[in-house]
Amino acid sequence: MIIMINGAFGVGKTTVANELLQTVSNSMLYDPEIVGFMLREIITEDIKHENEKTDNFQDLELWKVLVVHVAKQLKTKYNKNLIVPMTIYNKEYLQYILEGFKEIDEKTFHFCLIAKEETIFERLRQRGEAEGNWCYQQSRKCEEAYKDQYFEEFIETDHTSIDDIVQRIQNEVSLLNA
Repeated sequence: MIIMINGAFGVGKTTVANELLQTVSNSMLYDPEIVGFMLREIITEDIKHENEKTDNFQDLELWKVLVVHVAKQLKTKYNKNLIVPMTIYNKEYLQYILEGFKEIDEKTFHFCLIAKEETIFERLRQRGEAEGNWCYQQSRKCEEAYKDQYFEEFIETDHTSIDDIVQRIQNEVSLLNA
């Protein structure tokens, strides 16, 4: 099984993923940001393709390919359920990754955590992010992208406890796994 937890920075993905890790048996955390950090170190500005010259490692053509490839290797080698927290607002990238994950494991689920911008900004401040930094700047892109129903299933986190969010995900996964 693969459970993707999508949503803007500060919406609660990592917290939810860590809780799921405690409740989903035989699971491990797989954070595709690590793949992005690695690529950012390897693929320098002078070798990037023109369309890759952005401030987002997800625009590196290898990122989405390696995200799927690493997931496949993790599933094959360790036979664990993957819990995957990652902010993805580019629909084409999400489609590629979801399709790749479903080829690896037909029991692939996608949840998109959402919250009001004020809530997200407050959470970013609480975790020590500098006002207006890159994470803040991505919030509006996420908000706009998540109007597309492709990003469903949406879970509102403004006034929902982590336990309730985790329970809802577990219920959905159990229902669809039956």
